Amino acid sequence: MAILIITALILSSIIWVEIVRDTYHALSHYWPPLYRLHVWHHRVFRPDLTVASEGIYRKAHWYNDLPEALVMLLCSFLPVMVSYIEKIPHFEVAWAGSLYTMVFLVSAVARGAGVPYMDELTDKTHRPGDFTSLPARWFVNRPYHWRHHFDNQKAYYSGTFTLVDKLMGTALSLKGKTVAVTGASGSLGKALLKYLHLSGAKVIALTSSQQVINIEVNGEMLPLKTLTWQIGEEFNLSETLKGVDILILNHGINVHGERTKEAINLSYEVNAFSSWRLMELFFTTVCTNQDKVLKEVWINTSEAEVSPAISPLYELSKRTLGDLITLRRLDAPCVVRKLILGPFKSNLNPIGIMSADWVAKQIVNLAQRDIRNIIVTINPITFIAFPIKEFFVSTYYKLFTRRQ
Repeated sequence: MAILIITALILSSIIWVEIVRDTYHALSHYWPPLYRLHVWHHRVFRPDLTVASEGIYRKAHWYNDLPEALVMLLCSFLPVMVSYIEKIPHFEVAWAGSLYTMVFLVSAVARGAGVPYMDELTDKTHRPGDFTSLPARWFVNRPYHWRHHFDNQKAYYSGTFTLVDKLMGTALSLKGKTVAVTGASGSLGKALLKYLHLSGAKVIALTSSQQVINIEVNGEMLPLKTLTWQIGEEFNLSETLKGVDILILNHGINVHGERTKEAINLSYEVNAFSSWRLMELFFTTVCTNQDKVLKEVWINTSEAEVSPAISPLYELSKRTLGDLITLRRLDAPCVVRKLILGPFKSNLNPIGIMSADWVAKQIVNLAQRDIRNIIVTINPITFIAFPIKEFFVSTYYKLFTRRQ
């Protein structure tokens, strides 16, 4: 029991000062007196993360990093005081947050003073060079923090753990992003386009129909940029995809109770292989550091990955797609998100329980919290079954496949 108490006090005190740090950072972008200090930090780096000026780099630490660390240190006393007042055993270990903060304080002073090699040792998220990883989910790495500087300064506030960004919905900014959605003429496609537009994205509707796609915004119909494409002609979208930041693969078909060879071929071609081809085509557009950081693929693989959909060919084809995505994203050059959706009302499923509008709103909301497997369903079993399935399938693929 003592070990559990000690561990909990240490972790909670450290998490607390990180929350203070991220809150201070976020406030610095909204409160002018703090922003006048924080703006020095944003004046330092070029897009390749090289330093524009050694003098500005040192001033940024005196004006931004040092005050931030002092606020963290002051607030680090709170867990100690609370633990003491509440007479929690071993309250002394709550000083761990203060010791943790001293690392930031000392390194900020050292960088501000120009101590040799301190920037290389302590300023890891601002080191120049090619990105060798994608934006991380739980810990802030270089690609994640790059987005704060050069994608949207009013997002990606977290400094070490991404917890605060996930809670605030600032772990992925959609503002200004070009987002293309397949299956745009369907219920979910139109709803996604609407909520992406409301989040500040520039949306492109990809559809097999000839009509211009419209969405209703504030009671008015807004026509969207609409491109027509057909299954099997994915390559025709090559030029379009070069200018797309986020590709959402949402098209599909449900042959319900059919089991003819034509139905089998159609189900796999539309639900699995077409999305596969488009994803691989999109991957060829990921070339630069900026592409690795900003480009994403979201794929509607459906709840049918782990549960019946009362449509065998729909289940089989969607499971195939889901497993292919699990395998491919082990080496994907950009972030790949799965959309695991329960039964929503649409042309494919007229007896769906959820509304497509509500489902789309949840998808966008969870994506902005950087959830990589977005589950929206009324079935509680899926929230347990899918993560277990994904973990074991992914582990199996890692063990018995290799990257060439």
